[in-house]
Amino acid sequence: MNDTPGWASPGSAPSDGQSGPDQATPGPARPADRPSPAEPAEPAGEPARPGPAPGPKWSKEQPPPGQWPSPGGPQEAPPQAPPPPPGPGWGGPPAARPGAYGGYGQGPGGQPGWGGGWGGPPPAAKPGVIPLRPLGVGEVLDGAVSTMRTHWRTVLGISLTVAVLTQIAVILLQGFVLDDSASTDTLNDPSATAEELTRALGDTLLNSGVILLVTLLGTILATALLTTVTSRAVLGRSVTTAEAWQDARPQLLKLVGLTFLLPLIAAAIGAVGILPGVLVGLAGGGDAAVALAVLGGLAAAVVALWTMVRLSLASAALMLEKQGVVKALSRSAKLVRGSWWRVFGIQLLATIIANIIASIIVIPFTFLASALSDKGLDGFLYSATGDLGWTFLVVSGVGSVIGSMLTFPITAGVTVLLYIDQRIRREALDLDLARAAGVQDHGAVTPGSTPGS
Repeated sequence: MNDTPGWASPGSAPSDGQSGPDQATPGPARPADRPSPAEPAEPAGEPARPGPAPGPKWSKEQPPPGQWPSPGGPQEAPPQAPPPPPGPGWGGPPAARPGAYGGYGQGPGGQPGWGGGWGGPPPAAKPGVIPLRPLGVGEVLDGAVSTMRTHWRTVLGISLTVAVLTQIAVILLQGFVLDDSASTDTLNDPSATAEELTRALGDTLLNSGVILLVTLLGTILATALLTTVTSRAVLGRSVTTAEAWQDARPQLLKLVGLTFLLPLIAAAIGAVGILPGVLVGLAGGGDAAVALAVLGGLAAAVVALWTMVRLSLASAALMLEKQGVVKALSRSAKLVRGSWWRVFGIQLLATIIANIIASIIVIPFTFLASALSDKGLDGFLYSATGDLGWTFLVVSGVGSVIGSMLTFPITAGVTVLLYIDQRIRREALDLDLARAAGVQDHGAVTPGSTPGS
């Protein structure tokens, strides 16, 4: 049989017209694959015997060679017929032959080769919530949700605990310490002096800053613990809350420093952007100073957004690589380089989804809390004061707890999976993950296969 690309196998028979190693001295010339009219064809491997030349009416339709037993010889199982010649779409696997692996037929141990056919390479190993290969947008989001669904006891336990503690602290601060009703009344008073407005605005900003600080600390704690849980879920392993805390505790203070450093970097970029306008204004620039400050502020906002996305994977790098703050920032910038739009789009989509989920839960509880409070729903809609009583604080706090319990795993999980995805794309992290998960032969390229197919 003539060798055809894609069909030749190791150890195949020599081409037509060549003598095999067991061939005897040839007799009269006749086709090698046609039996003599007077005798059946010899079995494969026996010496050729001389015979009469074929007649002029020799039929073109003859059985394939080597399928007739020799006279009086042992009855052996006929060998398989040669495969048909390939047609259009010849990537389909032919009949299995010994040694015909690495893309066609059977591989070592009788396993089917994977290079041929229309199916392409086999699916990537998936020991946990994601396949060990570069991920798509849907797979990143699905991996975060699958982590919450598969390890719901640990994930929801962590999220619920952190959300409850955070909300209790916020409610107590708002109920006993941060009473901003007087400041709000002053801000709504048209006859208030500039000094009173300044003091009221400062008090309002202080109160909001304290609440934001408490919420941010809770988010940091949830992120640290859920990062560990998600990283183990990729390997198909579960982890308890105590184990997650034990793993995250050494890096917790560094994560706090990193979380507070990022807003400072953004603020510094904004200050640099508006500084020329401020300087021109101090020099008496007038309208030109305002225009320059606005343009500088817009440019600074773009630069700050670009920088924050470049550094958005720093928390995952810090927690999983056990690095310092500066090294984690450098790692994030390196991993995001060349993939800014992709990372930005996935994180923006995850943020939108998380906010929608939170709004669906929080808004009904807020209206319910307003209806049950002393001032009723009208007091909530038409009064800007924050003094709506303990009923409002508690009921709305319950909605905030439920919303945070569901959104913490999504935002933290997407960040971790994006970090893992970028490392798979740039550093072949999937090989290390496969070894850690006990996956055999992940990423091995068999002879004759096409890498990257």
